[in-house]
Amino acid sequence: MDNSIIQGFSKYTKQQRIDALIHKYGFDPDLKQWLKSFEIPDESVQKIIDDLSENPVSIFPFPFSLVPNFVVNGKNLFFPLVSEESSVVAALANAAGFWAKRGGFHAEVLVTEKKGQVHFKWNGNPEYLQSLFPEIKLKLLAESNFLTAKMEARGGGITHVELKSLPHILPNYFQLDAGFETCNAMGANFINSCLEQFGKSLQDYFMTSEKVSTGQRDCEIIMAILSNYTPESRVRAWVECPVSDLLEGKSMEEKIHFAEKFEQAIRISQADVSRAVTHNKGIFNGIDALAVATGNDFRAIEACGHAFAARNGHYSGLTDVRIQDGVFRFSIEIAMAVGVVGGITAVHPLSKLAMRILDNPSASELMTYLAVAGLASNFGAVKALVSVGIQQGHMKMHLSNILNQLNIPEEKRTEIQQYFQDKTVSFSAVEEYWKNLES
Repeated sequence: MDNSIIQGFSKYTKQQRIDALIHKYGFDPDLKQWLKSFEIPDESVQKIIDDLSENPVSIFPFPFSLVPNFVVNGKNLFFPLVSEESSVVAALANAAGFWAKRGGFHAEVLVTEKKGQVHFKWNGNPEYLQSLFPEIKLKLLAESNFLTAKMEARGGGITHVELKSLPHILPNYFQLDAGFETCNAMGANFINSCLEQFGKSLQDYFMTSEKVSTGQRDCEIIMAILSNYTPESRVRAWVECPVSDLLEGKSMEEKIHFAEKFEQAIRISQADVSRAVTHNKGIFNGIDALAVATGNDFRAIEACGHAFAARNGHYSGLTDVRIQDGVFRFSIEIAMAVGVVGGITAVHPLSKLAMRILDNPSASELMTYLAVAGLASNFGAVKALVSVGIQQGHMKMHLSNILNQLNIPEEKRTEIQQYFQDKTVSFSAVEEYWKNLES
């Protein structure tokens, strides 16, 4: 293996990068054609995909799936999903169909403010700086106006700027904590540009103001960056139905027992961190699949959601359930920041299609759909956990992956799928059954 250091790899052509890969690992030269086989025949589309990232050598396809019957606030939609986990799509489809017959999902956006911070050090009196802040704030807003004018014309802009003194974190440490309304954009570039301008304006104030002594003119900007934690950008979604309508073909006693077990599972997720992490992962199975399909930053959405889950001092499950007067109500409240203009959403062909499938939603509407996807995914998971168990449905959906791993011919797959209809699915069990079929 070649261990030499490569300089300027990002400036290589795609073919040069592949050649470097083949050379380093001694791969077969046919790898070049094999990688190309995954690419899109339309060169203009392929260029869009290549330009999304650094150093591409091919593309990594995932399924683009559809789930019908999502009724949200009375509107019947298909949800476009990107996920490699078949059981995720199946769970969402099951939950969508189940709740479509029971009034559908309800959702509302509570607030939509994002935030960001300028972190800086200044060797001076915090109370005196606070007294100067009204004047500083006017300068910050005035000198960032060239960045905010267009956003303000759309109804957004800077919503507040506060000064915080935090010496318990670092000596002489302060923050400018700012709020932003970014309308239909996720707003990362807008927010970061504003914050960096704040930093320049702040340094200029310290250097030029007669109210700052010569010995205290030095202001060190540590960093200026948005926060992916947006507790003031929140959405709530819920479903409800009579307990008597929860299960089909079951006795009232069984339905009540199911509702009670479901509630117990939710309470456990709210109190035990080991369960809460897996519980919330199941929520993000649905949220992420829809976020990826619509070109949104699922990593930022997850980071915010997990931080929101710990907002009360301990990490907790994000969903809640209430059973009152014979009515079962299942809900989620979650913080997130999303966009429907700019970024990948504006350029990726399938993300553009996903937005059309969702009837070109506003950012607030997309927030409601993401919350619904998370609630639906969690309902399917908890329902399975407290009834048949998670493995039955999960492994049934995983069966096709096992058949692919074992390279089982298409003509034999139906027989194997039928055999495992009422049996426990595992890799070893499928492998053994296939060996017996071959012998």
